[in-house]
Formats: sequence, structure tokens, C-alpha cells
Amino acid sequence: MELTLQTFLIVCPLVFLGGFVDAVAGGGGLIALPAYLLAGVPMHNAIATNKLSSATGTVFSTIRLCKNKFVDWGLAVPCVSMALLGSYIGANLALLASDRLLKMMLIPVLPIVAFYVLKKKDLDHDGEVTISRRRQWVICGISSLIVGCYDGFYGPGTGTFLLLLYTGLGKLHVREASGNMKLANLSSNVAAMVVFLFSGKILYPLGLAAAVFSIAGHYTGAGMVMKNGSKIVRPVILIVITLLFIKIIADF
Repeated sequence: MELTLQTFLIVCPLVFLGGFVDAVAGGGGLIALPAYLLAGVPMHNAIATNKLSSATGTVFSTIRLCKNKFVDWGLAVPCVSMALLGSYIGANLALLASDRLLKMMLIPVLPIVAFYVLKKKDLDHDGEVTISRRRQWVICGISSLIVGCYDGFYGPGTGTFLLLLYTGLGKLHVREASGNMKLANLSSNVAAMVVFLFSGKILYPLGLAAAVFSIAGHYTGAGMVMKNGSKIVRPVILIVITLLFIKIIADF
């Protein structure tokens, strides 16, 4: 397709906003991906190009959280390796199958997730509730595999789902869950992006320009997480879940 100035003016500011939201609680794709479609980019090109810009931005928010000790490195191996495997599987399925079935499955799931977040006043788990390290490995690994597959196949809300699973089932505090979520999300983004690189669907001039704005959004959002922690994460998660639910219903 022909890229015009209008295309860049629509995509880049919205990608910045998507990067900010993604760094805080995941789900930036709910803003960034529709931006490409709004600018007239065909669906498969939009998904592939968005992976380039979002993966680039995620690198910077992940580095910032890692430098400030927001990562439980003992859980990095299962989170990263399983997210990579899941995303590779999901991205290959996305090139073959329709996402209609997955969207139908999410319709009953999202209200339940929203109810859970509303009921739980603080995403940080009770300090007295602990689980064994081995069980934590298994839970975080399986969660990363499943959500990584979802990320490669469809994508929006990936970080949000990871964060909720790491805090709710894996019993990680929001601080460490945020860092490990970004590591896993970055891994799944990179795996999916490699698949799309070979598909020839990425629009590089637009993707690289949007990547600059994505970096700025991710860097700013990571700073907000470090300052406000769960106070800012919880409301953003609710917004992301609501937007995802509306988007899926609208698609039908």
C-alpha cells in the first residue's frame, strides 16, 4: 500500500499511547492495532507492522524495569522460554486459521476477569499466602505458554492476562509480576515478529517510525509503574479489559 503523511499522523501518536498503556498493565495492542486499521493499513500488514513497533518499545520498558530490580530472575527461565514457544505456535496458527473461535471463547472469560479485579481491592497478594518455588515455576511456565500462544495468535491484552495470572495464581507481588510480565511479553512479541518477518507483511517505513513513538510511550509508562505500582496498574487493567470486550463484541 502507499504510505502517506496522514498514515503516519494517525498511527504514531496512537502507538505512543498504546506503548504507555502496555508498559503499565499490558493491552497496548488494543490502541495500537486499531490505529493501523484506522489509517487504512490491511489487516495482516497491520498485525505484522504492529509487532515490529510494539516489540521495539517493549525492549525499552523491559530494560528499565530490569535495571530497577522489578524482575524475579528465578522465574525468568519458565516465563521467557514458555512465552517464546507459545507465541511461535500461536503466530503460525494465525497464518492458517480464523480468530473467530478465540474471540467467542473470550466473551464469557473477560467479564469474569473484570469481576475478579473489581473484587480484589489490591492486586498484591496477602504476604502470609505463599506457595512453593517449584509450584510457582510450574504456574508461571504454564501461564506464559498459554498466554504466549494467545499473543502470537491474536494478541490484545496479553500483558494484562500475564499480570493477573502471575499475581493471582503465581502469588508474585505486582512489582515482580510487572517485570516478569514484560520479559515474557517481549519474548512472545519477538517470536511472533520473526514469523511475520518471513511472511513479508511488515511495512518497514511505517513500522520503524511507529517504533520511535512506541519506545517513548513504553519508557514513560515504565516510569509510572515504578512510582505508583499497583495504584495505577489496577484501574488500567479494568480499562484494558473493558476495551477488549467492546472490541470483540463490535467485531461480531
